[in-house]
Amino acid sequence: MARLGTAFPALALALVAVALAGVGAQGTAFEEPDYYSQELWRHGGYEHPEPDPEPELFSPSLHEDLRAEEQEQQEPHQQGPRTPKKAIKPKKAPKREKLVAETPPPGKNSNRKGRRSKNLEKAASDDHGVPVLHEDVRESCPPLGLETLKITDFQLHASTAGINENDFYDGAWCAGRNDLHQWIEVDARRLTKFTGVITQGRNSLWLSDWVTSYKVMVSNDSHTWVTVKNGSGDMIFEGNSEKEIPVLNELPVPMVARYIRINPQSWFDNGSICMRMEILGCPLPDPNNYYHRRNEMTTTDDLDFKHHNYKEMRQLMKVVNEMCPNITRIYNIGKSHQGLKLYAVEISDHPGEHEVGEPEFHYIAGAHGNEVLGRELLLLLLQFLCQEYLAQNTRIVRLVEETRIHILPSLNPDGYEKACEGGSELGGWSLGRWTHDGIDINNNFPDLNTLLWEAEDRQNAPRKVPNHYIGIPEWFLSENATVATETRAVIAWMEKIPFVLGGNLQGGELVVAYPYDMVRSLWKTQEHTPTPDDHVFRWLAYSYASTHRLMTDARRRVCHTEDFQKEEGTVNGASWHTVAGSLNDFSYLHTNCFELSIYVGCDKYPHESQLPEEWENNRESLIVFMEQVHRGIKGIVRDLQGKGISNAIISVEGVNHDIRTGTWEMYKNCLRLGLLSTDSEPGTPAANNKDVPDHYLCFLMEETYSELLGRIKILQMATRTSDGDYWRLLNPGEYVVTAKAEGFITSTKNCMVGYDMGATRCDFTLTKTNLARIREIMETFGRQPVSLPSRRLNLRGRKRRQRG
Repeated sequence: MARLGTAFPALALALVAVALAGVGAQGTAFEEPDYYSQELWRHGGYEHPEPDPEPELFSPSLHEDLRAEEQEQQEPHQQGPRTPKKAIKPKKAPKREKLVAETPPPGKNSNRKGRRSKNLEKAASDDHGVPVLHEDVRESCPPLGLETLKITDFQLHASTAGINENDFYDGAWCAGRNDLHQWIEVDARRLTKFTGVITQGRNSLWLSDWVTSYKVMVSNDSHTWVTVKNGSGDMIFEGNSEKEIPVLNELPVPMVARYIRINPQSWFDNGSICMRMEILGCPLPDPNNYYHRRNEMTTTDDLDFKHHNYKEMRQLMKVVNEMCPNITRIYNIGKSHQGLKLYAVEISDHPGEHEVGEPEFHYIAGAHGNEVLGRELLLLLLQFLCQEYLAQNTRIVRLVEETRIHILPSLNPDGYEKACEGGSELGGWSLGRWTHDGIDINNNFPDLNTLLWEAEDRQNAPRKVPNHYIGIPEWFLSENATVATETRAVIAWMEKIPFVLGGNLQGGELVVAYPYDMVRSLWKTQEHTPTPDDHVFRWLAYSYASTHRLMTDARRRVCHTEDFQKEEGTVNGASWHTVAGSLNDFSYLHTNCFELSIYVGCDKYPHESQLPEEWENNRESLIVFMEQVHRGIKGIVRDLQGKGISNAIISVEGVNHDIRTGTWEMYKNCLRLGLLSTDSEPGTPAANNKDVPDHYLCFLMEETYSELLGRIKILQMATRTSDGDYWRLLNPGEYVVTAKAEGFITSTKNCMVGYDMGATRCDFTLTKTNLARIREIMETFGRQPVSLPSRRLNLRGRKRRQRG
């Protein structure tokens, strides 16, 4: 059971909430006889679909490099295509004596056949009207949604409640007394086939509380309860042996009922009755209930709703590329610590090249390997964009033709492969979070905030402190620095491509966080620390949150303790929790890109059956956020001859953050260093040239452009000069914009940004300074500009010789 949030699961808060709301309930639920028919189920359940036949993912014309890689890479963790996610047996603590001999082992795989006798079936089906299923093959049912918050506060009831207010990271249902009469129950609000229970202990930094055994009871009216039997007696399920590892217990026979209750029987000796839980169950169809039919989540998009391991992810990318070869390109930005390629897909009407005046956008997911929802959303987005483009969806066609989109679904594939071993419900909170060498990519970037703020605080600064393109410290570039391979790959990728806007998808919350992510004041862990572009970042964050189905819904229960509704589902990263060296801050201070962190769901690793609903929750937001790359101003900075000027600085009056025009120096350096040949074979690399800095990313030219572009185009890209184009994100309004470049006279003009989508064109033509002209003329004729001090020395020497 993946835990939610920075420190504890939403399930824990759900149970705490019900504990507080359910004190004194004492076995009675809703007393109104018509409650069931009148209550709207705001978060409708999703029927677990039968697994589709495995699609044929290969076709005759595939990328040769991907096909070759499949043959050369035979990592143990690259298993074949998997069936929809089922609970996987967790790692267990040292074995204890079982409470009941016939108790099935915790974590028993739910795809195995249920071993049960006639006695068990007879005992489970008594005269209380709770039917059992007599099937030979056990169906795997998804979680009801205590973790994903589909189960509302009103569906949870408990005998008593207690909570330690002094423990900020406390999370669980805790009974008010420690005796055998305590219970917590879930109202599924419809007949449901219950198949299992997953439990954890209390999520606390200071206290150790967990339930070691419990009974399970079901009911149709919340008054008469049937205890799950083991032969002739009540079945005792083995609970947790510590507080973090989730333990799955399957019911010996699936039980059909509306209510399910957990009754703790024993608990940790030095603790109290505290637990987190998730219920596995399949809601049964109820054609007579209008409210359930109306609120059940469905989707009309024909997409591959499943979890994809590394091999399946590559195959899906191939399928998309085969469907839309004219607008897609597969490439990689580097490799993980274990050698897995970090694949990205470009979507553009001219894949493989930067078009003048067309902004570049990126989505990144999977920096934390166990936050898999973002990864699957981006794979779904790839399929959706391709399908809608082929269907000539006007909105998608315009987006693809006017934007160069890059999608990197898995930045930490090593971590994902580890997380998927535990599975959706039994993976835990941290399994697979970090890279293979134990690094958190999310805060592994150079801390440029401190460099900027220390320079600004110095009173006797020799010159004005640069507010952009802050250089990476030398220590960070050294081989001995604790920097993940994946981090270096992303930095090189962002230095190579002039991204304008980007979003990195994460999990465990429902909020959009914008920079700065690091507090400016010393010794503070939370402090609102805005960037000079705070107004723009707020708009960008709100554009995603406001179009999400749940982020700005004031009626939804918060994932954890933080309630982000006061800022409409958005938050300044530093005011939430400070992070030094975040991708958002690095991107803003080192490149032109405005980067935000998008937390797409309370559950980091949702069950496969939840993916269609999560897609519906995020689909519109994913598209709207991409469209924001066209908000603000754009243009080209040229000289009088119409030649683009690279590295020209674009300043906006009143905003202490500049951007620069693009440059093609990267390609010229590649050619100069011998990484691109000029012969008939394009992209021939120099033989193991170890002196080449990694950040040139010339290997990308070899692996991608050489197969997609002709030799002439490659050499043109390798030798061309800058186009001088730029993009500056701004909110609607009138701005005084200045363009300046070394050797040119500064130019200033007023630029108006309207409310309609589409950046305002704001071009600049710069005139060279007199000194620059003189130098250019003299260099043209093979002479250097005259140095006056040197000329005086020569004249004095000549006079001395004449006197002598």
